[in-house]
Amino acid sequence: MQSAVLLLLVVHLAYARKHILQYLYTSISGDDDEFTTVGLVDDSQFMYFDINTMKASPRTEWMRQSEITDYWNSQTAVMIREHKWVRNNVPTKSTDMQTHQLVYGCEWNDETGKTNGFRKFAIDGEVFLYLDLKRMEWISPMQHGSNIQQTCNNKTISLAYWKYYLENECIENLKKFLQLGESSLEKTVSPQVSLLQRNASSPVLCHVTDFYPSNVTITWMKNGQELYKDVKAGKLLPNEDGTFQKTVALKTEPDEWRRNEFSCVVEHQSRTIRKTLTENEIRTNDKPSAPVGVTVAVVSVVTLLLITAVIGYLFYQKKRKTGFVPAKSSDSGSDSSVQTAAEA
Repeated sequence: MQSAVLLLLVVHLAYARKHILQYLYTSISGDDDEFTTVGLVDDSQFMYFDINTMKASPRTEWMRQSEITDYWNSQTAVMIREHKWVRNNVPTKSTDMQTHQLVYGCEWNDETGKTNGFRKFAIDGEVFLYLDLKRMEWISPMQHGSNIQQTCNNKTISLAYWKYYLENECIENLKKFLQLGESSLEKTVSPQVSLLQRNASSPVLCHVTDFYPSNVTITWMKNGQELYKDVKAGKLLPNEDGTFQKTVALKTEPDEWRRNEFSCVVEHQSRTIRKTLTENEIRTNDKPSAPVGVTVAVVSVVTLLLITAVIGYLFYQKKRKTGFVPAKSSDSGSDSSVQTAAEA
């Protein structure tokens, strides 16, 4: 069930031109201790809230040094309100625990000026309710969500509030945070690329790791043409140092890639890397000339990568096993009318 936490994190960045501010919230039904919120600018976590401390706090130096009036108090109030709303409005099963999720925020393309806002709820990874800004209405894809959908759509003041917040104030906050954290948010770390294979009958893995930010395009090419068939992309996983890793597998026979030119092309904000699949480039256990020590080393490398990926995945789940609540409509706090409008 915890893996469902990742399903809402679907907003990706587009090569340094598109930026995103999002608040990610997760709670477990029937467990008041399982409620946390994480605020992210691009891939960087800048704030955190835990129901046990009942306090929002900064997670980056640039936010600690900022002088945003009453921001942390207002965030704390918003998160507590969101928590109550989900508890009171989202249906729960009587027996099994459920993961309740909320993600909302906005995107801004600093090159084109295009913006976008989003707000959605999910139960165990399935979208239960989302706001369609173009149609100005809440929509529930689930049959048992029709009642809450109608209730939310009847709150016209709330609809107007969220439209204004997501299309205006959220964008203003995003630009403000990008300016405050410019030195750290604009950093890039170039990826390391390796071609790995367990044996001749196994897929060839294009393993890309140690890159930041997380946006990366990994493409397998055959004689200069992009391959779609027999290609399987793995999940984007975090490393413990804040960088990311991803693997894309290619299923092909040794005779096939020896007769043709296969290459893995990695496009990242920092640079583009091309690795051509050759005997010298690939690390595999089937090279007959490889000494025993090298063979064991290759096995260890592949095994270590797999273990690291699993640990990273679990670490990511645990880290994201939190709720995420909206940024306040203003840095100076909000009056009771704004709070009422935000309740949906």
